[in-house]
Amino acid sequence: MSNHLKFYIDGAFVDPLVPAALDVINPATEEAYTRIALGTAADVDRAVAAARAAFPSFARVPQAERLALLKRILELYNERYEDIAQAVTAEMGAPLSFARAAQAWAGQVHMEATIKALEEFVFEYPRGGTRITLEPIGVVGMITPWNWPLNQIVCKVAPAIAAGCTMVLKPSEIAPISGIIFAEIMAEAGVPKGVFNLVSGTGPDVGQVIAAHPGVDMVSFTGSTRAGIIVAKSAADTVKRVAQELGGKSANIILADADLEAAVSAGVAGCFGNSGQSCDAPTRMFVHAGQHARALEIAKAAAETHKVGDPLAGDTVLGPLVSQLQFDKVQRLIQSGIDEGATLVTGGTGRPDGLNRGYYAKPTVFGGVRHEMTIAREEIFGPVLSILPYDTEAEAIEKANDTVYGLAAYVASADLDHARAVARQLRAGTVNINYPDWDTHAPFGGFKQSGNGREYADWGIHDFLEIRGIVGYGA
Repeated sequence: MSNHLKFYIDGAFVDPLVPAALDVINPATEEAYTRIALGTAADVDRAVAAARAAFPSFARVPQAERLALLKRILELYNERYEDIAQAVTAEMGAPLSFARAAQAWAGQVHMEATIKALEEFVFEYPRGGTRITLEPIGVVGMITPWNWPLNQIVCKVAPAIAAGCTMVLKPSEIAPISGIIFAEIMAEAGVPKGVFNLVSGTGPDVGQVIAAHPGVDMVSFTGSTRAGIIVAKSAADTVKRVAQELGGKSANIILADADLEAAVSAGVAGCFGNSGQSCDAPTRMFVHAGQHARALEIAKAAAETHKVGDPLAGDTVLGPLVSQLQFDKVQRLIQSGIDEGATLVTGGTGRPDGLNRGYYAKPTVFGGVRHEMTIAREEIFGPVLSILPYDTEAEAIEKANDTVYGLAAYVASADLDHARAVARQLRAGTVNINYPDWDTHAPFGGFKQSGNGREYADWGIHDFLEIRGIVGYGA
């Protein structure tokens, strides 16, 4: 029986206290394919009460037992791997091949990284006569987005369990089914009652209630900067810790000594991955003015290899955007690029040819983009690349840093020392040199309005811990 119309609270799937439901739309068809229950403040109260009741005993569970629990969760995650991939394809339109290779995979490898980090983690140590102990912070409220649903759920839940915390999760109501499958995994894994709780619902009715709740000791939020500000304000009255991974407008500086063909092609692929719906996507490509014309040719050719279409078709590279709202936003921003005088290299407004339904956007490249243009300033969250010419390296670095965001940045160069020197000057939480593989042990999080705190592996565990100093312990 489906648990789509239930919440997971205190070790059981339960009905909402007030019956209410929301359609879940398949963005490839624009049709509802299931419904989820919508929570209220009363449902959040139930979940928080369960988490608070479970915390004292779970906080004392030995590290080895928490490690064994995470390994059991991973084992069951792997058994449900295909179910998760299929759910992500249905709820957010990710091509099935991408859902398997990236979306479901992300949850798997982050669980593995947290397990490895916990195996090596030291929760207490001496410093002179003082004993430093790292303690679980308590009940954690978790609010996760739709664009990488399992990535963000696992990057919060796994380190919270590693730390000894209990939790209440609100997955995105736009892409909620993979989160419900995750709750089923937690139930089967034997996670103690009350340690993990899930309440579906909207941001105002559930997310903000979690953030403001006096029984919640910390909020971990991933989403837009706009929503992150609301969460932080909601949390402020109870002075709880708020960890946030927010928006981005990541610069990709291709230095003049780089292999232009390889760097531009990789930059296009990085920008367009997940239909451009990644907060750390390299959406602003800086190329030397003398190479700008050639870069546009390369980018056009690369963009036009990204076939847009049915997520279940084997040759599809990009699926639809997640919703009508997202589609409309991307269309508006593409039009702003045209209106403000950028060179439309390929793509543009409307759906790709042959697609008459679904929230599909054309892979779009703009050249000759000026730093003050809207498409160079606002996070678009679609398959739209802005290419900005620069005259000097110093100019590229200055403009790359001239943004309210600071989540990620990229540098391409044939000279590794040169790339390293530029990387150190970029104000971003993650700087990628020459498009490296995803490192699930590197810290992930942002500077400035891209948030605070860090996720992944041991970095994520630290976010859920308090620090106690027992002075005189060694006297």
